[in-house]
Amino acid sequence: MLNRGLDKLELLRIVEAVANEKSIDKELVIGSMESAIQKAALTKFGNDNNIEVYIDRESGDIKIQKVLSIVENVEDPSREITLVDAIKFKKDKNLKLGEKIYEELPQIDFGRIAAQSAKQVISSRVREAEKNRQYEDFIDKQGHILSGIIKRLEYGNVIVDLGKAEGVIKKDELIPREILKTGDRVKAYCYEVKKELKGHQIFLSRAHPQFLAKLFFQEVPEIYEGTIEIKSVARDPGSRAKICVHSQDSSIDPVGACVGMRGSRVQTIVNELHGEKIDIIKWTEDLPTLISESLSPAEIQRVLIDQENKRIDIILTEENLSKAIGRRGQNVRLASKLTNFEIDILTDKEDSERRQAEFKDRTETLIKNLEVDETLGQLLVSEGFTSIEEIAQSTPENISKIDAIDEDTAKELISRSKETLVKEKEAVAEKLKELGVDEKLINLKGMTQGMLVILGQKNIKKISDFADLSSDELIGGFDEIKGKKIRIDGYLEEFSLSRKEADDLIMSAREIVYK
Repeated sequence: MLNRGLDKLELLRIVEAVANEKSIDKELVIGSMESAIQKAALTKFGNDNNIEVYIDRESGDIKIQKVLSIVENVEDPSREITLVDAIKFKKDKNLKLGEKIYEELPQIDFGRIAAQSAKQVISSRVREAEKNRQYEDFIDKQGHILSGIIKRLEYGNVIVDLGKAEGVIKKDELIPREILKTGDRVKAYCYEVKKELKGHQIFLSRAHPQFLAKLFFQEVPEIYEGTIEIKSVARDPGSRAKICVHSQDSSIDPVGACVGMRGSRVQTIVNELHGEKIDIIKWTEDLPTLISESLSPAEIQRVLIDQENKRIDIILTEENLSKAIGRRGQNVRLASKLTNFEIDILTDKEDSERRQAEFKDRTETLIKNLEVDETLGQLLVSEGFTSIEEIAQSTPENISKIDAIDEDTAKELISRSKETLVKEKEAVAEKLKELGVDEKLINLKGMTQGMLVILGQKNIKKISDFADLSSDELIGGFDEIKGKKIRIDGYLEEFSLSRKEADDLIMSAREIVYK
């Protein structure tokens, strides 16, 4: 391709053709040619030289120059020249130390090896430019639906021809039981474009929750225009999905707009997802209402919300239990994903039994530790004094407000509570000593003795051990594995710490360990 006899204008025509064929910048092709000629020139004139090559963008003229730096003392004659010699060579008295002079070298006739080497450099640069161009094209399409033809199936994965590149739908990103064949046209959500040494990879999904959201974006003009907003999406791919929508315009019903005339809009999406049932829920700031709608068709009696720990207890009748839970727990699982709350479902009977059990346990604790009779214990618990600590921290005036408790009895209850707490503290201190819990961990601000005992039993005895934990390991949480929410039990879950409290404890420990 490159030789001395090559017509200069033909060179520019080749540049134009390569740039158009590969859809890359002409400047990149010319730059690749300059690098190839430079490589050949270094082979001919010596690799020690500093050689620059320039191709004129208008005429196609090729200029090969040796570059010399003007220095006081020459150490490398192939790259440096003294000021005196530079002035003589260029016949220019205005030259100064630190400047550069250029010596034009003769045009070279590319031999077979040099031409092959030049061709490799150009091909390599063009391939690299083509990969970068494709990456730039597709990185903008991340987060969008792409359409292509299935090229082949590999080990359960689907390779999709997207025109100028290939995408892959991994086995676990396909809709279960969906049959796709080579040659089929398929739509999928582009969730990642990754740049790697061998080139870029485009990862597609038909199981991603955002695939459903983007299908609604395409089918519902009000969503595309921004009048209706998709708040959240939860999917059990191929089976059922829930989508929560909100209208910015009070005159527009978001659910009706998404369903369409006689269900035309949502049916198009259901067909694309091979029969996946879709529940469309109207978003509201009233969380109990939103939760109730999310668990439809079940009828909810009460909703108990724990905002700090992102947990919700749902109380309903026995008849509504199976409706709320759904087949294999699907309905409650999707509602949990949709609202980002952990949902526990109880029948009214179970809720009553739970409250009775809590009342009984708290009463027995007070009877045992304060040496009071059952009637007094029940009276204290029913009036809101549910623990020894609450009584110890109260005042005689507050406790004596309860009917049948005078001020002297109130003082005695407070005194016994404080004595019990002192004894418990001494017993726990002895237990911590036996377990070998480190003093720094014991003195960590916010840590209770009960927490320390649990941690010691779990072999978390040093402050450095505690600093390495995550908040999920302390308070519990959920991990999603292959689309399924897996419950993680926390070491200190029984102490009802909020996530912020757990994070603060861990950060305090890290500040001590890594200061």
